[in-house]
Amino acid sequence: LKEPADVRASRQLTAHVLFGFARNSADEVDGLLVTEARRSPKEVSRVCDHRPPRRRGETHLLEFNPSCLSTFLLQLDTCVVSCVPAELTVENNGKKEKLKGFNLKLKDTILFPEGGGQPDDHGTVGGVNVLRVLRQGPEAVHFISSALEEGQEVHIKLDWERRFDHMQQHSSQHLITALADTMFGYKTTSWDLGRQRSSIELDTATVKPGEMEALEAAVNEKIRAHIPVAVNLLSVDDLAVEKVRSRGLPDDHAGPIRIVDIEGVDANMCCGTHVSNLSHLQVIKILGTEKGKKNKTNLIFLAGNRVLKYAEKSYNIEKSLTALLKTGADEHVDAVDKLQKTVKRLQKSNLIILREMAVLIAQNFKNKPDRGNFFSFHNKDGDNEFMNIIANEIGFQDTVIFLTVGEEKGAGLFLLAGPENIVTEVGPRVSELLQGKAAGKAGRYQGKANSLVKRAEAEALLKEHSCKLPTGEE
Repeated sequence: LKEPADVRASRQLTAHVLFGFARNSADEVDGLLVTEARRSPKEVSRVCDHRPPRRRGETHLLEFNPSCLSTFLLQLDTCVVSCVPAELTVENNGKKEKLKGFNLKLKDTILFPEGGGQPDDHGTVGGVNVLRVLRQGPEAVHFISSALEEGQEVHIKLDWERRFDHMQQHSSQHLITALADTMFGYKTTSWDLGRQRSSIELDTATVKPGEMEALEAAVNEKIRAHIPVAVNLLSVDDLAVEKVRSRGLPDDHAGPIRIVDIEGVDANMCCGTHVSNLSHLQVIKILGTEKGKKNKTNLIFLAGNRVLKYAEKSYNIEKSLTALLKTGADEHVDAVDKLQKTVKRLQKSNLIILREMAVLIAQNFKNKPDRGNFFSFHNKDGDNEFMNIIANEIGFQDTVIFLTVGEEKGAGLFLLAGPENIVTEVGPRVSELLQGKAAGKAGRYQGKANSLVKRAEAEALLKEHSCKLPTGEE
């Protein structure tokens, strides 16, 4: 269906007030003169109120509270202001690496830049993936992998699933923060929107039993009450600014101040993206609290679709445990507790057997009349204590001892013991053959072997050096 002209005008106008990012210029949008990019919610509402009635089978893009319209824009046509080479530092498997790309500035954008505790949006510009969106003063900078030309007309497409998830978590944080303060006097000092779960840092060393349950019930009651959420733009000198919750403005802030107002519940200075009604949050689950920084408590929560995913994941785990433990869900904890006690008992018995086995192995070698001055032994099971018992029992003043435990072709542990001069000389070479990492002193060289594939080569090397020693006899 073709988008009506006045709806398109509304969509383009509301893009100007999104996050307060816009360029001060005079544009004509389908006959509507926009002389100031940063429009008030009243002006946006004026445009939206002129939409024609919805026809059967037709869906308008703008079906939400007008003051939150820009949050729900999924796509936008705009043009490139600048595109310059740049680098982006990212973390991959715990390691930082730099990506080469381009910093892109657009005339208007619907992609939220990281800020206010909320991660940035993802999406595409002109078909090119946007990897990061950051704020530089009053502008949003998009990092992309391929260059776009200055002045080029481009189409922005938003990753809605990511955006809506962030909206649900962020609006939930505002609601929890407001009620935690109202109900218990717990102020919020910071918050974190994580990939799996989010946390709110409360300015209290402890919380009392039952408080989190009461808080969870209260926030979900507000969700069921279908309370509107509005975004208002106020001038810096507006007296109403003094009445809202805030942690202050950035030093480089310019233009009007953006207030997120949960009707009758909370008014908070915020640059983030939010739902237009608390019912869009669906549900909030407070998982619990953890000890935070000094005199702080971290409240852990999930909201919206994350609760559904958490429930699905928990149920799948429950089904798997039921199949493994052969008991119902109510008996899982008891069954695991019994298994853990059994494992500990068996581990203790196994340790005793290994110690006795180590002594017998050493005595067997010592009792051989032609034992020589070199002893090598490998066992799949065992640990450092097992190997040290053997070495201590044999004695290594005049004997070279090479012990390993683990999978024959995999990783494991090793111990080299013997006269200090031989161990010091050959130890690093043995470690290299075993792709290991070890340290040594007083005639011992011990560590981890990442591969025991070349154990035979290490054994041959040690045996060669042991020939320099006089044959020991009991």
